[in-house]
Amino acid sequence: MSNTLSRRTLLKALGIGSAAALMPGVLNAATLPHVVVVGGGFAGATAAKYLKMWGGTSVEVTLIEANTTYVSPILSNLVLNHQKTTSDLSFNYVTHSTVYGINIVHDTLNTVDKTNQTVTLHSGTVLNYDRLILAGGMDFVDIPGLDFEKVPHAWKAGAQTNLLKDQIDAMVDGDHFVMTVPASPYRCPPGPYERACVVADYLKNTKGFANCQVTVLDANAAITVEADTFGAKFTEYGVNYRPNISIASVDSDARSITFTENGGGAQTLSANVLNVIPNQKAAKIVFDAGLNSGNWAPVNPLSYESTLAQNIHVIGDSQATGQPKSGHMGNSQAKICADAVLRSLNNVALNTAPKTNTACYSPVSSTHASWLTAVYEYNSETGKMQLVADAGYPAAGAPSTENYSQMFNWSGNLFADTFS
Repeated sequence: MSNTLSRRTLLKALGIGSAAALMPGVLNAATLPHVVVVGGGFAGATAAKYLKMWGGTSVEVTLIEANTTYVSPILSNLVLNHQKTTSDLSFNYVTHSTVYGINIVHDTLNTVDKTNQTVTLHSGTVLNYDRLILAGGMDFVDIPGLDFEKVPHAWKAGAQTNLLKDQIDAMVDGDHFVMTVPASPYRCPPGPYERACVVADYLKNTKGFANCQVTVLDANAAITVEADTFGAKFTEYGVNYRPNISIASVDSDARSITFTENGGGAQTLSANVLNVIPNQKAAKIVFDAGLNSGNWAPVNPLSYESTLAQNIHVIGDSQATGQPKSGHMGNSQAKICADAVLRSLNNVALNTAPKTNTACYSPVSSTHASWLTAVYEYNSETGKMQLVADAGYPAAGAPSTENYSQMFNWSGNLFADTFS
């Protein structure tokens, strides 16, 4: 999918037999290269898995993840309209441990010592690494007065998703739902617009409310993706869409938000349910390790190695390659990174023509979904990943019941590739 070199050719180049490449076991960190992966989402869990699938007993892999269960943000908007539960979207790391022989440590990263190539965990445990892969997702830019326990973001799935669901369930006819869209770039470009559609459909067509209002306050100048699809749905549902919004503050107790619109004067809007998704930046572990330039982490897209520190790679939402920040893209980048790490550890030249892809199905009701996909390739002249526009990307499909059904095939394949 992302490499021109086949897996078998790579294993042969590394001197690893195919049987050994699939052999799990406890490995000796004193004699084997040790790759530490921090973060067990779509990027980190995939990187750890493929390092062992392709590297086998030639490499030790440790996955650091605070939680024993990962709740997928993908499909999590369907929790809001009762099509899914967070339990349906929950995954563990048993297969990573028992099948692939990955060391799973449920802890958080405290510090990175780039000189001695060690990481210290919150528990005090110190691990040496030959390569470190940071896949910590994203973090939020602070908004004055915002308390997520009262005004949920629900952008990191789990308890926040259920909190927002409960608030929506408590709405009565005539209530007002207000949500915000962060400034690009942010995790899952279609996600906020998808959420607005799902909630509006649920209130109107499932709960049968004729007088509820849904307002979308967008930091961007216009709908950033699938503008025709989401614009048409907003019109159908009567969504009040307002672009060019800059949030000043939130009163979490009153569930009100103060903002400017098109650079004008301050306005305050109250809601019965307020869903604020703040602007986003790289994960805290990236900032703490000094790997950020601005809000994101610059990397070499041939390997996702940081341009600010050797032997440390950043994949997924935190990286600054210009590619979309999505679970599917994190999964794709993880394979490029895993391949590059194994090559580097074994003095094999990097793949100089990597490709990544991302796909996303967006539910716009309880029965219909649209889709969007794109492929990116490395441009050796610019040193960047670029959209393969001459092949018709990005490509999109209009909402349909067939796409709604296919959404679960796509997500099921992605879940399996990452966690099974």
